[in-house]
Amino acid sequence: MKIALVQQKASRDKQKNAARGLEAARKAAGEGAEVVGFAELAFERFYPQRPAAGDVKHLAEPVPGPVTESFQELAAELGIVVVLNLFEREGDKTFDTSPVIDADGTLLGRTRMVHITEYECFHEQGYYDEGDKGAPVYSTRAGKIGVAICYDRHYPEYMRALALNGAEVVVVPQAGAVGEWPEGLYEAEMRVAAFQNGYFTALCNRVGEEECLTFSGESFVCAPSGCVIERAPALEETILHAELDLEAVAHSHARELFLRDRRPELYADWLAR
Repeated sequence: MKIALVQQKASRDKQKNAARGLEAARKAAGEGAEVVGFAELAFERFYPQRPAAGDVKHLAEPVPGPVTESFQELAAELGIVVVLNLFEREGDKTFDTSPVIDADGTLLGRTRMVHITEYECFHEQGYYDEGDKGAPVYSTRAGKIGVAICYDRHYPEYMRALALNGAEVVVVPQAGAVGEWPEGLYEAEMRVAAFQNGYFTALCNRVGEEECLTFSGESFVCAPSGCVIERAPALEETILHAELDLEAVAHSHARELFLRDRRPELYADWLAR
């Protein structure tokens, strides 16, 4: 599988941002990408930097909707799989959502962020309802893809669920800021998740200075061995390409040993707190 992660700034003009995303996906496909992934809220400002002021539904859009449909058309034209992330509205609820589009343009489904945080510059509980789609894995033309949206990657239970559901690659749309956590922690977390679960992790981060955060970029891809195989620069717009040997999933320590030797009959009691 050849994957590309689009590390792109977002202005206040959503239409222009989406158009730049389409252009980047087309460029990535021209450079050989079979899968193109985007960062969290890739085509709009990161709204949770400020506490929500009243009803925020007008900021969100349905899925399928304008952004999703434009990428469905492009995916069908170019024969690529696309993993988006946007602010979704469904009825009276809003979600942090990743639509996953197959290479024929089919909308395979939506992953919604399950765990919703609240702290300085990440006032997400005023914007997002808790995701209700579980931890789906999508059988795409390129391979089996799961999605862990930003905060969900901190939960080993969620990351393990993606492995148990058959993920070969987990795309992580992120909004990670400069200085937010100790140096190297995000990378270490994704390396461990890849190693413990036997899949590739592909973290695509926002980049650029916004109201109260400067997003760092530095997107990267980890193999099931736990090694980083590709890394994007800090604070720059770029398209990060990586070639993933999916045979490494079946032969990983996790798939040959760790998952085989689990004792799930014990865990429910341990975790029932």
